[in-house]
Amino acid sequence: MFLYYCVRLDQFIDGLLTKEAAERPSDSAKPEDIKMQLPPWYDEKLFNKGRSFYWSNCFSLATSMFIGLIAVFSIPSILRVLVGSQRSSSCFTAYRRYLSTMLHTTAWFQHELRPPTESWKSLEAVRTRHARASRASCLRGGGPVSQRDIALTQFGFLGFAVLRPTKFGLRGFSEDDWEAYNHFWRVIGYMIGLEDRYNICRKNIHETRQVLQILLDRVFTPCLTNVPEHFEHMSRVMIDGLWSVNPTVNTEAALYYTKYMANVPGYVYTEEERIAFQIKLKGLLKDQPIDCGIRTEDLIEKPAIEGLPDTPLPLLYYKDYDVLDNVPTYKNLTWFERYKLNSNTLFMQLYSTNLGRIYFNLNYLWSLLLMKYFPYLAFYRFGIKQSFVNIFVEDPKDETKPKPNSEYQKVRILPWYKQILAFFW
Repeated sequence: MFLYYCVRLDQFIDGLLTKEAAERPSDSAKPEDIKMQLPPWYDEKLFNKGRSFYWSNCFSLATSMFIGLIAVFSIPSILRVLVGSQRSSSCFTAYRRYLSTMLHTTAWFQHELRPPTESWKSLEAVRTRHARASRASCLRGGGPVSQRDIALTQFGFLGFAVLRPTKFGLRGFSEDDWEAYNHFWRVIGYMIGLEDRYNICRKNIHETRQVLQILLDRVFTPCLTNVPEHFEHMSRVMIDGLWSVNPTVNTEAALYYTKYMANVPGYVYTEEERIAFQIKLKGLLKDQPIDCGIRTEDLIEKPAIEGLPDTPLPLLYYKDYDVLDNVPTYKNLTWFERYKLNSNTLFMQLYSTNLGRIYFNLNYLWSLLLMKYFPYLAFYRFGIKQSFVNIFVEDPKDETKPKPNSEYQKVRILPWYKQILAFFW
């Protein structure tokens, strides 16, 4: 039985990472011919339990989705479509696009899944836009929005929360709760065109966890270790745009935390993790001198998808991990960015308590109201009329060209007003 389970899991992963999955469009029908229907295995009671699970943990799960969205930008085929669409390459268009994404996701949890609810209409709108984006990308010679792209995007919505729940203050929940959350996202995947054979949310949460871990190891860790061109620009304008509705976010801290969550070698921020990583490096040195460098490639799996740049990765040295402040990735953060990074850990510790969960959930619900009806910081940055987002209206385009990754390796200066606002929020 165990052998059969392993073979079935391997077959699923191998199928998802094939060229066929990378070239098969998310929808074969024309956008105007798409017909929405519930999957034959849909369980309304379990689906609604998944919705309730989200609202009981909305602050934490929304945070995990934000980190997951950054991780999805590291997938070359997805990034290529996003750049080609010209709908999220500037701070303004990224604000509109990703606030719309947040509001779409909120609608799926907020409303029952049946026509003609806002949830149903939202899923139909998202699926139609994917189909249009796929056709437009093919016309530009960039390839379709594929079944594999949708599946890897699905990882962004639930992957980190399922794999590392304690990092988001999610403690004490039963497997039944996670089964419901898994079923919710399995249904959502189906509704936006994902075929069952590519749906990473499997029939049970145990199998889904195995799939998510394999995808993290074989796809997301390698991709975030050696990010594709324009990753820096597209992820940063997204974070900058969403700062307009959540000024607590800090770009460098968010990027660091994403790579930390994805197990990118060298990304640590506690003494325990520093010591553990140094011990790991020492084990890889074997009989070599202590000052020899360890190849980053020796610490990660070979990328299972194509399109990553052919650039040399840095060597990792044992001595660099003697003290946390000397860790190359960590010492590049300013004191303020370290403060934001560590405050997130504190918040998630507080979130694991009943009072903390109530407080942060209420804070998030208040933020949702502001996002929809009074995004006051966006008023200042983009104007009142342009700040409101209608999820059923296509996002605007502009001609902004993404900057190369090298542009973001220069000295960083954070505007004074962002430092002040982010410190107090």
